[in-house]
This record gives sequence, structure tokens and C-alpha cells, in this order.
Amino acid sequence: MDIDAFVKAHRPVWDRLDHLVKNRSSLTGAEVDELVELYQRVATHLSMVRSSSRDPMLVGRLSALVARARSAVTGAHTPAWRELTRFFTVTFPVVAYRARWWWLGSTVAFLVVATVMATWVAGNPDVQASIASPEQITQLVNEDFANYYSEHPAASFASQVWINNAWVAAQMILYAAVLGLPIPYVLYANAENVAVSAGLMASRDKLDVFFGLILPHGLLELTAVFLAAGVGMRLGWTVISPGPRRRVEALAEQGRAVMSVAMGLVVVLFVSGLIEAFVTPSGLPTWARVGIGVLAELVFLGYVIAFGHRALRRNETGDIERAPDVAPTA
Repeated sequence: MDIDAFVKAHRPVWDRLDHLVKNRSSLTGAEVDELVELYQRVATHLSMVRSSSRDPMLVGRLSALVARARSAVTGAHTPAWRELTRFFTVTFPVVAYRARWWWLGSTVAFLVVATVMATWVAGNPDVQASIASPEQITQLVNEDFANYYSEHPAASFASQVWINNAWVAAQMILYAAVLGLPIPYVLYANAENVAVSAGLMASRDKLDVFFGLILPHGLLELTAVFLAAGVGMRLGWTVISPGPRRRVEALAEQGRAVMSVAMGLVVVLFVSGLIEAFVTPSGLPTWARVGIGVLAELVFLGYVIAFGHRALRRNETGDIERAPDVAPTA
């Protein structure tokens, strides 16, 4: 290929594309169409030059022009800070708000099961004996239960708690892949663990100690677990009742919602872990420690309700923009 003749023949096209790229903010509809067409043509020119010429300056010039034109055609990416802001002000809260009834149902079911089981354990010596010996129960209620929160350095304990809590919530998210069917069992297992501790503490008149140590971090921690459970089970229900959409579209949207909740709960559980490591074992009076837990819970619920309700009124779903399974219609 005669490079000089090639450059002479196509330079006007390259110059025109360069002009359109530089003025892309003020292009008319026809000029936008021209920009797309010239971008495709110049990309072809670049491919031809790369295969037939060793002129690095020409290859470099066309490469830069094609890259700039590609940016103009495809549009600039949204800044990361703006995507992050949208996630925490729209995506996460609206997904959580839309799942509020599933979330509430998980909470009520957990509390009912835990309360019934704790009452049963507290009032039945035979059940207590099947769990541990009287000496072990005394050791638990007098020392072990409280020492659990202070026997490790706060920073490492916070990391350990965060990982453990994240794993429990992650199970809810992972089980969404099998339509949330195992989630009720996971909730039951966690309710059983809480109930056994509460029942044993109540049997020795230490229920005030139990709530004084559980409530500061447990309110936010369990709320995160209930939210993950609610969203996961909602995904399973989508298979049964997809609404006016095709089932595959409804599942795709709800699946992306589950992932949004998973990412948001990383932050929620991090805060819960900090409270458990630094507030729960602290020397603050019980009312102050519980008050911090209640405040954290109210802030989170208020955040979800305020931002979620506002986003829902704007018909936001929390789904990604230009979702790949949704085709544009005229």
C-alpha cells in the first residue's frame, strides 16, 4: 500500500472526525450520526495502517484519534464518587425499602421463635441439663458470656466479628441463588443460638446482663441479617409471582437487588462490629451502651425509610441503569 497516497486520500476524513470530536458538546443530530460513521471508518483505516505500514507516527496519530472518537461515541463514564453517592442514596436504600415486608416478616418470625425457645430453656431444668452441667452454666452466666467481648484486643475482635457477621449475612445472599429456600433454616439456627444463651442467663437471673451486652451491637447486627434474609426470600418468591414482567426479567432485576444489599451490608456490619468491639465491653453504664445501639439502629432505619421512600416515589427500583436484559422500546 502506498502510504503517502493513502494519507492524502483519507486526511480530509481524519480532519473532519477530529473537528467533530473537539466540538462534540454542540453537535446536531446529523453531526452525531456523522461522528459515529467516521469513527467506524477511521477505525478501519487504523487497522489497515497497522497491517501494512511501519510508520509509528501515523499509527500513533490514528490510534489517538480513534481513542478520542470512541470516548465521544460511547460517552464518558460516570465518576466513581457519583456512582458511590447514587449507591448509598438510591440503590441500597430503595432495594431495602422495597423488601421491607419480607424484612419485617423475617424479624417477627425470628423474635417469636427465639422468645418461645428462650422461655422453654429458662423454665425447664431438664433442658438446661441437656445443654450443659450446672457448673458449666454457672461459669457461662457469671464469667464466660461477659468475657467473650473483652478477652481479645478490640481491633482484632472487631475484624473477627465483622467477618463472622458478614458470613452469616453472606449465607443469606448465597442461598438466594437457590431461591432462598434454606434461609428459614439459617434464621432458625441463629434464633436457637440466641435463645439458648438468653434462656440460660434468665435461669440464673442474669437477663439484664444478657440484654446489656447483646443490645448495643445486636440490634444493628440482627437487622442486617434480617434484611439479607428478606431480600433473599423475596428473590425466591419472584419465581412464583414475577408480576407483569417476564419471569427471567424479574429474576434478573431481583438478583441484582440481592447483590446491592450484599454490598451495602458490608458497611452496616462493619459499624456493628465496631460497636461490638469498642462499645459492648466498655466501662460505660449499661444505659449508655444500650443507648448507642438504639441510636445506631434508629439512624439506619431512618436512613432506609427516608432515602428509600423518596427513591421509590421517583420510580427508582435500585436496578442498574440500562440493565442488559431490558431492551429499549419505541
